[in-house]
Amino acid sequence: MQLYFRDNFFNAGYTEILNADQEQAGHLDLKSVFGSSLDVSDEKGLVCRGKFRMLTNRWDVTAADGTYLGVLRARFSFFSKKYEYDAGSRGIYDVSAPAFSQEYDVTDRAGRVVVSFRRTSGWFSSGAFVLDNQSEYLDTYELVAVVMGVHAINKRRRAANSSSAT
Repeated sequence: MQLYFRDNFFNAGYTEILNADQEQAGHLDLKSVFGSSLDVSDEKGLVCRGKFRMLTNRWDVTAADGTYLGVLRARFSFFSKKYEYDAGSRGIYDVSAPAFSQEYDVTDRAGRVVVSFRRTSGWFSSGAFVLDNQSEYLDTYELVAVVMGVHAINKRRRAANSSSAT
């Protein structure tokens, strides 16, 4: 399933999630200008939530009922962008992109690409993404929260780097 979605410039408010036919397939509720938590909904209602764990750089994804779905964390790498999504009993997935690329692959432990996503917006606009889910174990709306987690971690890194440069 392919979905299109975006961040808001001020990281707050509602944004649409669109399917491949450009029809509304849900929405993101970006909770706060000062934080990075969000709710992901399909046409029927709330599916999952994503937010940073208190005082860490780990992004927790939970179901609408509060059930823990997984955690996203950054991995150290010199020449690429690497993350790991631990979905508990459903597996651990590597999320990676070459150093200056905005195209990410999500691979299972066997090395198969099960999900891909890419940023489709420019440098000075808010993040817009296209997600293509081929996984039989990971829900597409859960993956929207994971993609937004990768985006939130990247934004935190850029903010930390720019504040340390001054």
